[in-house]
Amino acid sequence: MLPTFMPVATQAAIKGLTSQQMEALGVTIILNNTYHLNLRPGLKVLDAAAGAHKFQGWDRNLLTDSGGFQLVSLSKFTTITEEGALFASPFDGEPTMLTPEESISIQHIIGADIIMQLDDVVSSLTTGPRVEEAMERSVRWLDRCIAKHEASGKKATQNLFAIVQGGLDPGLRDRCLDAMIARKDGVAGYAIGGLSGGEEKDVFWRVIKQCADKLPEERPRYSMGIGFAEDLLVCVALGVDMADCVFPTRTARFGVALTHSGPLNLKLSRHAKDFRPIDENCPCPTCTDKVSRAILHHTITHETASAHAITLHNVVFQAQVMGRAREAIAAGTFPDYLRSFFAGYFGDAGYPEWCIHALRSVGVDLLEGSQEKKVIPGSGARWEYANNPVVA
Repeated sequence: MLPTFMPVATQAAIKGLTSQQMEALGVTIILNNTYHLNLRPGLKVLDAAAGAHKFQGWDRNLLTDSGGFQLVSLSKFTTITEEGALFASPFDGEPTMLTPEESISIQHIIGADIIMQLDDVVSSLTTGPRVEEAMERSVRWLDRCIAKHEASGKKATQNLFAIVQGGLDPGLRDRCLDAMIARKDGVAGYAIGGLSGGEEKDVFWRVIKQCADKLPEERPRYSMGIGFAEDLLVCVALGVDMADCVFPTRTARFGVALTHSGPLNLKLSRHAKDFRPIDENCPCPTCTDKVSRAILHHTITHETASAHAITLHNVVFQAQVMGRAREAIAAGTFPDYLRSFFAGYFGDAGYPEWCIHALRSVGVDLLEGSQEKKVIPGSGARWEYANNPVVA
């Protein structure tokens, strides 16, 4: 069911939760990391287990990234050539060549329902000829991924997605879009890559819109690495169907709970005598069992149980944000949902200016009926204030 958010289980596990807990929360798709699973536990173990679904006890949908993101995150260990990416293992220094064909073969063994092409990824802040080089190489590598996937006979059971690159340059993005759309017979969906690397939000949303406007409507459109609530809803409004990010689980381990009225930093002393649950209207086990903010504040830096409890809550929060978006789209009330969510989430703090611009581009005015609402220049993300005792 789209739009949807995919929690990240990098090494075949959501940090702090079991697969059974994730399924009980109603999560229908998670993401595994090809690069890391290839290193540990390795393909022999995964093959013996009959794939990652059985290895991790996950019966629902699974997406694997291609390993391309590690070209950025592990750049000091990586050398890029036309053949592929040569990694030095961060564990033992052993060299590993990841080619487009090898990436697809690894993902075939993992057995994910959605697999990604190997792309040449650069940071969104990179400029100059390297951006064009990476974009053009990503197109060439897509051809090799398609050929490998089609030759495998697994096209009917594993869906290959292309990844649009081109940095923050609209011209390069257009060229990449044209090239990858021309190859649509070989792919089941498209991802928008190369963002969420520190670029200005006003640039971010324009790249998302450019790509979503041009990509085929009948194919899923996946924005990679998007996790903040305001980002998710803006991307959905612009035409994105899928997103993933470590944010909701990682921020839980820092003691920050996500709520529809903004994030709560449970480390702050103001929560020491607050015996309410995180959110009295939340259906997650943490809130329905009335685990108080006070006990979470008391144990967050001492007991792993607190991180687990907040992770349960944050995963459900993300699912609610996207689930309510789905319901509103089906009911024809999505603009009303956006206005209601942003009003509750940002409250008196004011709306991020970039969100106003982005949503106006698709005919939704957050300031309609509230012309005195404060506007925050720049990103204005609520998570940026999570450690500020005035607002958290």
